[in-house]
Amino acid sequence: MDWNRMGDALYDGKVDEVAALTKQALDKGHTAQEVLNQGLLMGIDKVGKDFKADLLFLPEVLRSGKAMHAGMDVLKPLLSESEGTALGTFVIGTVKGDLHDIGKNLVGMMLSGVGMEVVDLGIDAPADKFAEAIKEHHPQIVGMSALLTTTMDEMETTIQALKDAGLRDKVKIMVGGAPVTQDFAEKIGADGYAYDAVSAVDLARVWLQS
Repeated sequence: MDWNRMGDALYDGKVDEVAALTKQALDKGHTAQEVLNQGLLMGIDKVGKDFKADLLFLPEVLRSGKAMHAGMDVLKPLLSESEGTALGTFVIGTVKGDLHDIGKNLVGMMLSGVGMEVVDLGIDAPADKFAEAIKEHHPQIVGMSALLTTTMDEMETTIQALKDAGLRDKVKIMVGGAPVTQDFAEKIGADGYAYDAVSAVDLARVWLQS
């Protein structure tokens, strides 16, 4: 199987070609895990690196993301049949009072692209919604996004609510968004800070492998 061709098609955002090549690889006897690791992830990793290096921009990344999802749609039924395939579960949401979602959506797309199960709480998500999601989905990581300085404090409110509910120690908490900084993350008691979508994926991988 020409994995480079699959990776290049994904990088270029060729949705139909990625879906076709994914099916072709399966027809040739490759496992779903092989197709994911050697073809799709190779492409999305390159997208992430080039986005970080300012060689790709958001519209191109989103196109690549659609191609990734096309391949994953073919693989998901097969991946769900095998034990321990998902890297882990990541609950993500934009905190209460904030209606921005482009950054959050990009993080979620890239996390699902590398094989994580992503539970998206959407925008304007109050603390109790995060708590309920932890109880229901048992994630390893919770990600909170804020794009306004006026909603940043809601992250601290949510962390305190998770402490009060006895849930804080069950998850790693990652925060991010334009006004958020490493210092702010430490101040509110988050476990980590992600500057952008690529950083979020890198940090999630480190946490899950430790």
